[in-house]
Amino acid sequence: MHTLEFKTNIKCGGCIATVTPYLDKISNNWKVDTDNPDKVLSIETDEAVNPKEVVAVLDTAGYKAEKI
Repeated sequence: MHTLEFKTNIKCGGCIATVTPYLDKISNNWKVDTDNPDKVLSIETDEAVNPKEVVAVLDTAGYKAEKI
């Protein structure tokens, strides 16, 4: 199991709903801690994923991400 974490600007449930179809293409096992000041996105995958792919997917969805 591989785990990646990103600092994001995903702030609320509406934002999560927007990014869901994008992130589900990478993994169905992800979550955003909107209570954390850094709005941390955690993604768990069976296969290794390039962090740049996650950043690009979120950029397409209109959000920013930075690998932690």
